[in-house]
Formats: sequence, C-alpha cells, structure tokens
Amino acid sequence: MILAAVGALVVGLSLGVFGSGGSILTVPLLVYLLGHEDKIAIAESLAIVSTIAAAGSVPYIRDGDVDWRAVALFAPPGLAGTYGGAWLASHVPGVVQLLVLAGAMLVASLRMWRRSGSAIRDDARASSLTHLLIAQGLGVGVLTGFVGVGGGFLIVPALAIMARLPMRRAVATSLVIIAMNSAVGLWKHVGVLGGTEVLDWGTIGTFAGFGVVGSLVGKAINSKLNQSLLKRGFAAFLLLIAGFILVRETASLPNAEVRETHTTGGVAP
Repeated sequence: MILAAVGALVVGLSLGVFGSGGSILTVPLLVYLLGHEDKIAIAESLAIVSTIAAAGSVPYIRDGDVDWRAVALFAPPGLAGTYGGAWLASHVPGVVQLLVLAGAMLVASLRMWRRSGSAIRDDARASSLTHLLIAQGLGVGVLTGFVGVGGGFLIVPALAIMARLPMRRAVATSLVIIAMNSAVGLWKHVGVLGGTEVLDWGTIGTFAGFGVVGSLVGKAINSKLNQSLLKRGFAAFLLLIAGFILVRETASLPNAEVRETHTTGGVAP
C-alpha cells in the first residue's frame, strides 16, 4: 500500500501542476501494481479521478480562475460522450480498453512533449473555435468513459490553444470538466458491473486521499517549477508505461475472451 500511496501522490501532483497527465497513470497502477481486474480498475479510476479533480479545483474556483463559459461548451458534449464511451466499454474485452489506453498515453506523451510549440492562427473564426471545442468535448468524454482517464492531456491544450485561455485558467477549467466527466463515467460503469460492492473502496479512498494532497501541493508549487523540463520528463515516463502496456496486453489478446468472462462474472450490461 506504500507504493499505492506514492503512485497516488504522483497522480495528484501531475493534476495539480498540469491539470492533466496524472489520471492516465491510475489504471496502470491499479492493474499492474495492485492486481485489480481491468474493468473494475477502470471504474475505480473514475472514482479516484473525479474525487481528486473536484478537490483540486476548489482553490482555483475560490480564486476565480475557472472559465465557466468554456465549461458550458465542453461539459454537455463531454458528459454525453462519457456515457456513450462507458456503454461501448461494456461490449468489448478489458484488454481492448487497456490497449486503447496505451494509445492514449502515446498521444499524451507526444502532446506533452510538443505542447509549448503549439499555436493557433489569428484569423480563426470564433464560431469555428466553438464548434471545435464542442467536438473535442465529445471526443474527450468518449475516451473518459471508455478507458477511465480524465482526458486533461486533451482538454488543457484545447482550452489554451482554441479558447485562448492562460495556462492557469486552462488548468483550473480542465479540473472542473474532468471531475464532471469522471463522475458520469463512474455512474455508468457501476451500473454495468452490477453495483458499487465490486469496487475496492479502501483502495479508492487511499488513492483519492493521497491524490488530493498531491493535487493541492502541485497547485501550490505550480509557478515555482521548470514546466518545460517537467513536461518532457513526464512525457518520457508516459512513453515507457505505454510501451509496457502494449507489450503485456498484446501478448494476452488470444485469452481476451476468457479474461472478459471472468471479469464481468456474467453480469449483463
């Protein structure tokens, strides 16, 4: 459990510093460090991520850093996408979800490495940007529901680049959206799994507690860290974990149907 606490602190620190990234580590930690079944780990991840993001957003809300207009654009399609992604997840083996997660981690690694070079054309029309934000909100929601990640690695760049929010406001707004999307995803996954009793609430509490502490510390030290160096280091870390998941889960694909039967215990979606 010490390793779990350390992992939760890393998750929280990343959410507090970047508004993204940390939640994508939660499922691998639950599956490979603690040995939880993949589908149950995804539901647990959503409970953990929603709690950490909600707690981490409180100081930003208090300071007036959240852009509620951006939340209004992102959240409705995001919530719909999350529900749809969770429904879709109930029809595929857990190994497929983990492989998609690995792909998302590769994208996150690349975006985090190159984010500082992103730019937007000055002649972009406001209406086009609004449509792009709504479309990205839907896409992020589907990813959240399907693999149990907050999607901040997509939300923060979208808010910073398309909505032209300062980085601090993008991070603050991202945390609110992540909390909302993850809560809806948890609700749907719990229904598919047959109830909350299948989740390990002790582990969820440990992760959420240490993660909240980490997110508050991350928020406090946000302006004091070398952001470029941190992002590149974390990007390399994500790349390594994604590679591990791809190798491990690709080897288990022939047994995916057997693992799925065991995981769901015959519960109908």
